[in-house]
Amino acid sequence: MFTVSIHVEFRYKFSIQEQPMSRVFAYLRVSTADQTTENQLREIEGAGFTIEPQRAIAETISGSVAAIERPAFAKLLDRLEEGDVLLVTKLDRLGRNAMDVRATVERLDRSGVRVHCLALGGVDLTSAAGKMTMSVIAAVAEFERDLLIERTQAGLKRAKAEGRSLGRPPTLSQAQQEEVRAQRAAGVSLGALAAAYKVTRSAIQRVEKRADRSRDLL
Repeated sequence: MFTVSIHVEFRYKFSIQEQPMSRVFAYLRVSTADQTTENQLREIEGAGFTIEPQRAIAETISGSVAAIERPAFAKLLDRLEEGDVLLVTKLDRLGRNAMDVRATVERLDRSGVRVHCLALGGVDLTSAAGKMTMSVIAAVAEFERDLLIERTQAGLKRAKAEGRSLGRPPTLSQAQQEEVRAQRAAGVSLGALAAAYKVTRSAIQRVEKRADRSRDLL
C-alpha cells in the first residue's frame, strides 16, 4: 500500500512513438484472486497504448510487498532492456512505499528503461520532471512517517501518564486501523506497529489486506 496525502495536478504529455523500436510493457497488479487487472489494462489502452499480450504482466500480490519481492515483477525486471518502456497505472505498482518506488525507478533508470505512471499524467519518472516529482513525493512521505511516529509515541506516553492499560486490546478499532494503514504506507515496519498497538504482526497484515481489497475495487 502506498499513499501520500498530497494533492498535485500533473499535466504531462507523453509519447513513445518517437522511438518506434521501443518495446512497451505494462505491469498490472491486484491484491486478491477475486480481483482482476482488466480495468488497469483498459486504462492503459485508453491512454493510447497497444500492449502485446506477452508484455502485459499481471500479478496477484499485496501492495505491502516490496517490488523486488514480487515474483512476476522480479522476472519482468530481468526481461527489460535498454530502450524499453514500462507503464503502470499507479505508483504503488512500483513499490510498497515512497522509498521502495524510488529505488525501483532508479534501478530501471540505470538500465535505460523509461517508466511512465498514468496517475501522474504519464510523466516519465526517469526524466528530470519525473525525478523532481519523485523527490517531492518522497519528502512528503518521510514527513508524514515522522509525524505519525511522533503521534504514536505521544499517545503511548499520554496513556501511560493517565494510568491506562497498555495491554493488547481485543481488536483494533476503526480509527486504529486507519492509523495502521497510514503508518504502513509511510514505511513504518510491521514489528514496530505490532509493538505499538500490542497486537501480532498477523493482525497488522490483516488490516493491510482489507485495505488492499477495498482500494482495488475502486
